[in-house]
Amino acid sequence: MRSNSKKGENLLLMHWETAEVAGFHRQYLFLASILLLILVTYLLRMWHLQVMCGARYRYQSENNRIRLEDIPAPRGIVYDKNGIPLVENRPAYHLQIIREDVQDMEHTVNELARLCDKTPEELYAVIEANRQVPRFVPLKLVSDLDRDCLAKIEAKRIRLPGVFIQLEPKREYRWNGTAAHLVGYLSEITESELKSDPYQGYFSGEDIGRFGVESAFEKYLHGKRGGRQVEVDAIGRRMRLLDEVLPIPGRNIWLTVDIELQRIAESCLEGRTGAIVALDTRNGAVLAMATNPTFDQEKFIRGLKKEEWLKLSKDPKHPLLNRCLGAAYPPGSTFKPFVALAALKEGVVTPETTFHCPGYIEFANRRYRCWRDHGHGSVGVHRAIVESCDVYFYNCGLRLGVDRIAHYANLFGLGEKTGVGLSGEHSGLIPTSWWKKQSIGVPWQKGETLSVAIGQGFDLATPLQMTLAYAAIAGGGKLWQPYVVRRVEGSTTEEISEIKSKLKRRISIDQKYFDIVQKALVGVVEEARGTAHAIKDKSFQMAGKTGTAQVVHLAESGNRKLLAKTARYEERDHAWFVGYAPANEPRIAVGALVEHGGHGSSAAAPLVQKVIAAYLKGEYSESVSSTP
Repeated sequence: MRSNSKKGENLLLMHWETAEVAGFHRQYLFLASILLLILVTYLLRMWHLQVMCGARYRYQSENNRIRLEDIPAPRGIVYDKNGIPLVENRPAYHLQIIREDVQDMEHTVNELARLCDKTPEELYAVIEANRQVPRFVPLKLVSDLDRDCLAKIEAKRIRLPGVFIQLEPKREYRWNGTAAHLVGYLSEITESELKSDPYQGYFSGEDIGRFGVESAFEKYLHGKRGGRQVEVDAIGRRMRLLDEVLPIPGRNIWLTVDIELQRIAESCLEGRTGAIVALDTRNGAVLAMATNPTFDQEKFIRGLKKEEWLKLSKDPKHPLLNRCLGAAYPPGSTFKPFVALAALKEGVVTPETTFHCPGYIEFANRRYRCWRDHGHGSVGVHRAIVESCDVYFYNCGLRLGVDRIAHYANLFGLGEKTGVGLSGEHSGLIPTSWWKKQSIGVPWQKGETLSVAIGQGFDLATPLQMTLAYAAIAGGGKLWQPYVVRRVEGSTTEEISEIKSKLKRRISIDQKYFDIVQKALVGVVEEARGTAHAIKDKSFQMAGKTGTAQVVHLAESGNRKLLAKTARYEERDHAWFVGYAPANEPRIAVGALVEHGGHGSSAAAPLVQKVIAAYLKGEYSESVSSTP
């Protein structure tokens, strides 16, 4: 009985063991299948990553390991004629960030804002504005860091992955504000400019010349950017340099301008609105080109704020306007020598011809008045220029006609751009009968010729044009093309370009007529009755002509002296004086225009005399070789 019971138990145990083995076998197969499926999936994934997507991920891996860094090219240096640097470069440090390498953007931005004394919102605004830029491309968060901020960032940078400092040469205007309109300024290139032909090869964020020499000679000053390949670790730290292409610096430029004379000219304009131009009469080189009010060039480098730009652009005195070549004014009596030359050349008057000046001329039931109320009496060409008799030139104008006046004025470069090579040049205006018919639609009236003959009416000229025209008188009819750059340097002697003077034309007027006018211009300063006799200098002989250009029309019965005393500032006459020296062997011609300055003899002539005296005597208030 016990034996049978034991056999039954063994039989049950065998059945249980068999069932257990079968269940274990099923579990084993299930687990093995799962493991095999995982292995196959893993292998398929590996095959997909390495075979199907290998090239793409290899490219991304290399980009993470090897980084391309841009090396900006320093712009060329600008020197004056004596080799004194006017514009140089200084090192500037910019805070940049690579978003792809940043592990905690919020922490990084907050920390950088604290270190740079900025608000997080300011930095986030920069990031948001560049959201379309790929994340691996560096973004400039803060430009031109100061030393304290730079030191703080460098001390913390190991804990700020994706943050680095870029060194870039930055423009520095050594004589900031001096010759600002001539030298110009820089600002960041726009998206539309990047797509234009003149700026092929430029990069976003680069500064380009916007004005003056910086703009006109951009292709020489700009240079060519370089780059380097560096290997970085996982947090963006540089491990080693792989390759480097050095930038090619911009070419240096030497101007014709004398910074000492420029500063003298600008000091003459302090407290005045106007312009002074000085030229070398022997070749047309610009020695000084001063405009007031001026502007701060460094603000453009730093980046103008919106309110600063609005204030500057809406200033009624237009500080960004280069009045030397970009603004045209009625030339007033400074126009009379050209009318005299035209009348002599055409034979409508002779050196002996005289006209009686009772203080006015009657024409077409109207009195055209002379500036001197009681008149000059009987005057010939010499005295008419010396004392600036309007009546004499009214008569010359009637005999010549407007078209012949325009023809001779054009010969001296009036009514056309001088070709100085700077942007924003105004062509001025010398009217003709055809011009009026085409532009206004009505015929020319003879009475208008009287106004044109004394530099009023439609006549307009820039200070540069007038100074150049007087340099032509001083040179006996040689009209030069003015220029501001005399040499462009290169990396080798073969690349040095010397800018040579260019004679535009020889004016076909007999030398005997030039002699008559030149002698009269000397008399303006040297003779007791000359309108500029007050500026006579015993050390040298100067020639020139005063001019007072009306801004508002004076009624026939009006009192000129009373108007001068009671008129508002914007209604006062413009003051002109253009002259050259030494009279017997001219070396320098200077023109001055003072807006609403009143009389040329008192407001403009002393300025010209001071500039010419400084140039001829070498008298400067201080040496500019010292730091400004």
